[in-house]
Amino acid sequence: MAGMATHVITGAGSGIGAAVARRLHARGDELVLHARDAGRAKELAAEYPGASTLVGDLADPDKLSWAFSHQSLPDRVDTLLHIAGVVDLGPVGELTPKTWRHQLNVNLIAPAELTRHFLPQLRLSGGHVLFVNSGAGLRASADWSAYAASKHGLKALADSLRHEEHDNGVRVTSVYPGRTASPMQAKVHQQEGKQYDPAQWIDPESVATTILMAIDLPGDAEVNDLTVRPGR
Repeated sequence: MAGMATHVITGAGSGIGAAVARRLHARGDELVLHARDAGRAKELAAEYPGASTLVGDLADPDKLSWAFSHQSLPDRVDTLLHIAGVVDLGPVGELTPKTWRHQLNVNLIAPAELTRHFLPQLRLSGGHVLFVNSGAGLRASADWSAYAASKHGLKALADSLRHEEHDNGVRVTSVYPGRTASPMQAKVHQQEGKQYDPAQWIDPESVATTILMAIDLPGDAEVNDLTVRPGR
């Protein structure tokens, strides 16, 4: 993308989202960083001078529209990067509707709602929507049902959106990273009762490299699905 591009990013607070935000900020692009509350927004704004913030709770997608109506949204959006996610493991025999809903809201319904909001700007700019999915979006293991369901759903959202918006010049990419060294991964290991060694997993910087590659491709090409696996 030539010149100053504007990126709306969820999940910029840690892991892959932070790695992507740092790279884009360093090269002088405009950032609109999503935060769940005003306190978090303040922290992100301090970390990325010049960036603007967008506050709304992804766990409550019904209220996002109301929250955004009280804030100034960017006039131009070149990329919408869905990187925020939550995970809560457990067998089907024990997961409650509350746990299901939380993961479906944050990982699937909120991205759909954010996309709906920014589609007019994305169509104008011939923009790009990128979903950070997961290996769990392609296969589901024991104890991962709710998270995997949300990520399988996210693949469906991306695929449908790609077909719908192709003629509007909007590109859609899903990235499926394997296990990545991040606070989320630490939580997963805790839930699995395993020792966590970040060195065993993918560095978020490596996933960020693949994300930038996808969004920086010239307009004659589109990365649809990109699987990133641990190399060791």
